[in-house]
Amino acid sequence: MPTAIAPTPARKPIAITSDDVKNYHENGFMVLDCALEMDEVDLLRRETTRICRGELGIFGGLAEPTGGESDDEVLKRTLCVHFPHKISPVMLQYLAPESGIKALTAVIGPNIKCMQSMLFIKAAGKPGQAWHQDEYYIPTRDRSLTGMWMALDDATVDNGCLWTIPGSHKPGVLWPQRQHGKQGVFDCAGEAWRFPYGDEDAVPVEVKAGSIVLFNGYLLHRSLPNRATSGFRRVLVNHYMSAESLLPWHKPEEGVGMGNADYRDILLVAGEDPYAWKGTIDQSRPHVRPSGEGGCGNAVRNLDGGKPAS
Repeated sequence: MPTAIAPTPARKPIAITSDDVKNYHENGFMVLDCALEMDEVDLLRRETTRICRGELGIFGGLAEPTGGESDDEVLKRTLCVHFPHKISPVMLQYLAPESGIKALTAVIGPNIKCMQSMLFIKAAGKPGQAWHQDEYYIPTRDRSLTGMWMALDDATVDNGCLWTIPGSHKPGVLWPQRQHGKQGVFDCAGEAWRFPYGDEDAVPVEVKAGSIVLFNGYLLHRSLPNRATSGFRRVLVNHYMSAESLLPWHKPEEGVGMGNADYRDILLVAGEDPYAWKGTIDQSRPHVRPSGEGGCGNAVRNLDGGKPAS
């Protein structure tokens, strides 16, 4: 796998203004309307189906193909795939859509690395994810963690769009997590709580297919179940941070202090990596995220005192 990705050419150039950047820092998120062309969206949808069919390989938690199933039947089996870029050249390419990278450099800085991709399929009836902050899972040293949320379907309140609490990133507080006990409503990830906001402070982020949403790693956000009668709410979500910052994502090896811990399964998407001399490690593997529909059991992770996810 390459250690750097060249941005995909933007056929819909998007201007990022100083007001856009100001609003991002004020609210914690930014919407780039229809940043991708529909043929790009269609390409990513087709690749999603290929991944769920196992055409790019069988990985942790993916159901073995049985043959004769329609695309919709195949897609309905999987809520989310972590690290699809590890097996898909298409998903790898879209770690760096040019419009998204342009916005990232405006809010983070010139040097940016990517450490994670997640492909959500969320068919009708599938659960959402409870209130959380991405920084809880991926701890950066400089609060530069940023999610890039690429909509592959129109995302609406009905089918489980993103909800945010604007400005909730500004205190820089990581709120504790607990098991939510809301089987069928949310997946197996934990739920943030004890924060001084209510659901009345939340706003839905409804966007058209091809749009990109950037959001700060401290921003409280969630999604509700897909309550549409049919269809999907597919989205590719990648996570980025400043390349100048070390990434203590996992417990360091014996003899390495936490201050020097640096997760190196990363790809450079803009500028230069000042730690390039460290090299990279192909460490994390694709796996299916537990949906919790049949109960979570040992799948519940990332609660207080738990092991950080990859």
